[in-house]
Amino acid sequence: MIKQTPRRFRSSSISASVTLLVLLYGSLGPTHGQQPSQTGTSQANEKPAGQEVAPRGQRMAREIKYSDWRRFCFKTPGASMVCRTTISGTFETGQSAVRIDLIEREGGAARLQFFLPVGLYLQAGVKITVDQGTPYRIPYVWCLTNTCIAADIADPKLVGEMESGQKLLLEVVDSSVLTVSTSVLLNQFAAVRQGTPTQIFEQAIDE
Repeated sequence: MIKQTPRRFRSSSISASVTLLVLLYGSLGPTHGQQPSQTGTSQANEKPAGQEVAPRGQRMAREIKYSDWRRFCFKTPGASMVCRTTISGTFETGQSAVRIDLIEREGGAARLQFFLPVGLYLQAGVKITVDQGTPYRIPYVWCLTNTCIAADIADPKLVGEMESGQKLLLEVVDSSVLTVSTSVLLNQFAAVRQGTPTQIFEQAIDE
């Protein structure tokens, strides 16, 4: 029997794994909706082989309303704590437009991931730039029925730029090979990442 509160819940070992996936990736949707997608293993600041794209132009992105930055942590006995510093953007219709996650495990490398709508040109990946700094390219790793995910190991230099920067420019290429961009404010990012988590999920496993 599972009893859940905002701070603590108990579950079986199977439920523990499922909850961790939900914390990291959000609602993944039905498994039968998973689709093959482009994958990449290159560093974020390198151009993936065979993925150079020359967009035909640009178009205006629909208006996106962003939430505040928040930090959620997940703690399991005997394992390192995992935290997700995240921000979400929605269109005026309420449809999800973008979600950015910086996932960090104590003693491990950080991971940066982006949830974006389907219908984009996957081969181009996601290009991000902090202020006027060096652009980084993040490859798409998989798609589901209602979202595509771009992710890679987070370069420590990039994380430092996000903490000291003012704005993150996110650029994608749509199916018409047009560049679409949106800007995310970073003024809260450092304080949220280094501060007290918005919520901590603690999990105990019954043997």
